[in-house]
Amino acid sequence: MRAMNNDFIHIKGAREHNLKNISVKIPRYSLCVVTGLSGSGKSSLAFDTIYAEGQRRYVESLSAYARQFIEQLQKPHVDHIEGLSPSISIEQRTSSKNPRSTVGTQTEIYDYLRVLFANIGKQKCPSCGKEISSQSSQEIVDRILSVSKGEKIVILAPIIRGRKGEHVEILKDIRKNGIIRVRLDGKIVDIGDRIPELNKKIKHTIEAVVDRLVIKDDARQRISDSVESALKMGDGVIITAPYDDKVEIFDIKNDILYSEKNACAACGISFQKLLPRNFSFNSPYGACSECNGLGNKQEIDPSLIVPDTSESIIRAVVPWRKGGTGIIFYYRREIRALARYYKFDFRGPFSKLSEKYKKIIFYGDEESGFEGVIPNLERRFRETESEYVKEMISEYMSMTPCPACSGNRLKPESLSVYIENRNISDVCALSIRDAIIFFANLKLSVSDKKIAEESVKEINSRLNFLKNVGLDYLALDRKSNTLSGGEDQRIRLATQIGAGLVGVLYVLDEPSIGLHQKDNDKLLDTLTALRDLGNTLIVVEHDEATMRKADYIIDLGPGAGEHGGEVVAEGTVNDILKAKESLTGKYLRGDLKILAPEKRRAPVKDKFLEINGASEHNLKNINVKIPLGVFTCVTGVSGSGKSTLIHDILYNVLAKHLYAVKTNPGRHKNVKGLENLDKVIVIDQSPIGRTPRSNPATYTGMFSHIRELFSSLPESRMRGYNPGRFSFNVKGGRCESCSGDGMKKIEMHFLPDVYVECEVCNGKRFNDQTLEVKYKGLNISDILGLSVEEAWKIFENIPPIKSKLRVLLDVGLGYIRLGQQATTISGGEAQRVKLATELSRTATGKTIYILDEPTTGLHFADIHKLLDVLQRLVSNGNTILVIEHNLDVIKCADYIIDLGPEGGEKGGELVASGTPEEIAAVKKSYTGQYLKDIL
Repeated sequence: MRAMNNDFIHIKGAREHNLKNISVKIPRYSLCVVTGLSGSGKSSLAFDTIYAEGQRRYVESLSAYARQFIEQLQKPHVDHIEGLSPSISIEQRTSSKNPRSTVGTQTEIYDYLRVLFANIGKQKCPSCGKEISSQSSQEIVDRILSVSKGEKIVILAPIIRGRKGEHVEILKDIRKNGIIRVRLDGKIVDIGDRIPELNKKIKHTIEAVVDRLVIKDDARQRISDSVESALKMGDGVIITAPYDDKVEIFDIKNDILYSEKNACAACGISFQKLLPRNFSFNSPYGACSECNGLGNKQEIDPSLIVPDTSESIIRAVVPWRKGGTGIIFYYRREIRALARYYKFDFRGPFSKLSEKYKKIIFYGDEESGFEGVIPNLERRFRETESEYVKEMISEYMSMTPCPACSGNRLKPESLSVYIENRNISDVCALSIRDAIIFFANLKLSVSDKKIAEESVKEINSRLNFLKNVGLDYLALDRKSNTLSGGEDQRIRLATQIGAGLVGVLYVLDEPSIGLHQKDNDKLLDTLTALRDLGNTLIVVEHDEATMRKADYIIDLGPGAGEHGGEVVAEGTVNDILKAKESLTGKYLRGDLKILAPEKRRAPVKDKFLEINGASEHNLKNINVKIPLGVFTCVTGVSGSGKSTLIHDILYNVLAKHLYAVKTNPGRHKNVKGLENLDKVIVIDQSPIGRTPRSNPATYTGMFSHIRELFSSLPESRMRGYNPGRFSFNVKGGRCESCSGDGMKKIEMHFLPDVYVECEVCNGKRFNDQTLEVKYKGLNISDILGLSVEEAWKIFENIPPIKSKLRVLLDVGLGYIRLGQQATTISGGEAQRVKLATELSRTATGKTIYILDEPTTGLHFADIHKLLDVLQRLVSNGNTILVIEHNLDVIKCADYIIDLGPEGGEKGGELVASGTPEEIAAVKKSYTGQYLKDIL
């Protein structure tokens, strides 16, 4: 859809962050790209101004009561915005760190699956596997007599199960039926004289106490009458529970449920009517009671107890060896006694023991009286009050699949409900690609088809949206916290298309990140489909294909930070191509290009890291050689196994080998060549700090040198000021009114919190006495307010500070301020601050740097600078290993490792490896096909 006359979003006088009072107009119902250098003000315009105002206006239309539950955004610094629709932001971040969140729950597919399984699933008995059938009241009486003979029990009729409310009328109705006691949330309560007051905001369970009696043969008639009454009241379901006058709260684990509707005749087990909550791992009605629906448990791991099986038993069991001389002597005696009892050799290597004796050493043995290493550690972990002991024992623990549910998260009765011989966990284990096939081939009876129609339709539409944004390799049970930022953003994009909203303003942050060129076309089709529904899309993007497909482009600049914040050019792609002063236009026209190096570094013979037998996730038992001392790129479509190979296997192995970090590397046989490295550094786009206290000066270590310089000044020495005096994190020199923050937070309840400048220090963070000490006429607060370029002139004679400023300039960050709050620094800037910090350190020449998508948030010109920095690191003898889809970076690499050919199950193979020219010659390599065009 094209914009109609006067149908624009008008922004006048935008001054958020570094925006210089700019005015722009964006056509509505169009795809508009906001581009420019990193730090030029793109996010300030798109997110902090346009999205924030759209969201704020919508929230303001709600009642004061509703507003207190919604996080509210500050009013942006802008004179006027008109033509704004309600706005939705889809940002470049992993939305959920919650281990319970999965691709299925995030897209609501799992909610529809729960409805589907509750309504048409065929339930089998988890014990014997037979179909579930109903029990008659006579069968229930016989069962009670056989199970509870001689016991005092209570017969209950379930009335309310886990529902919020005060339930006054329900309790009155129970009393009208002549019942004066109920079990309320597990406690027997008398309602004869007074109805108890319940908190309406929490869930309650109410069961009517129909009878209390001792089970004897001559009590059959009474039991029969009570069961009939309870079944009538409880809608065909009753509960029996052991009763003790002295016990105030019942343990519901002892409850036995009987049903006229669902029961296994063979095992005599009854089941409740299936409801969607029975399939939720976030609800006590569905979640596995052992792991509470998490699917895994932290347990003692035998492989961490005996990491080296070539040693003798006493040496091999690490907790004994670390326990000191007394412990070693004690267990030597124990093992000798055990060896005599079972007649095995305890002096030989642990690996030579039979599985039976290994099991006894790990888990103990009643016959010989040996406790076992694992029960001993578990008992000490439970009983100790010492944090030190707990920490020590936790070194031998790792996350393992829950033994009760095998990682499936649900109760056995929920996992024994099937549709076409698959339970809900089996369906969620399918990739989106396979799930589409499963639902397309679903064979249902006429009545089931009618019941399932709506749910299946919703599931199919969501699965197809995920396929269209290039995510068909993901499994529905994939945890959200393992997704990359790009994957997560595209899932939320697919969810929004599924919502089918019209007239909405969507603000997106680099949706192309993490996408191979092959999948980019699918993404662009998705964006245009969202626009054609009648929505406006504002996309912060640097991808050339997206710009060329856009209806409108706003190019910000001309520089970054205080040198940016202006509109350099705006209009259609052709308008940008004609704009002579637009840096973006110069790259799009081809006036400026990122050129591949004339000569590539050749890998040194025998200087390789060799990963053998990599088989974690979808990797197909591959062997990969990574040359050292060169610039290597790992490429492949989304889901081909790049992150699994580099992060899950290689990085974890290196961290374990170099720093003795407790990690669990992904499945592989071995990694050779580790002796060639002494340091591994991961440089990602995570923030350099999560609080306003963190800033470039503190992160790079420069602030320590600045504080030392200030403490060595004559004025400081005369006053006895040490470096701590000039820290805003330590009492003494900082302003105590704001604790060194410079700002105070005022809680406004149903309005957004307001941050005001501290009235004592006026935002300077330090007290007056500290600010009296000056270097070249500037106090410590003034220094933090300087840009890197300004600080370079001030500290040109102080080598340790100058060297750190030099590298910040080299990576193109001359515009950022030394004391700029970490929370205001973009992902691309944060990554370059980290690179600068590493560059300023003395290189050993034996360091490997691992970067994941370093071009996120970077303009063509920024990528140019980034490549210069990376090439410098390699020239110092280090190894650069980059996971990347950007062709400009790939063509500049010395060596490429291409995984694929597809994503998910169809990926995980080594497609090709070699120089970019060699990859371009491989026909089955998608990366090679695109490289051929640009080399």
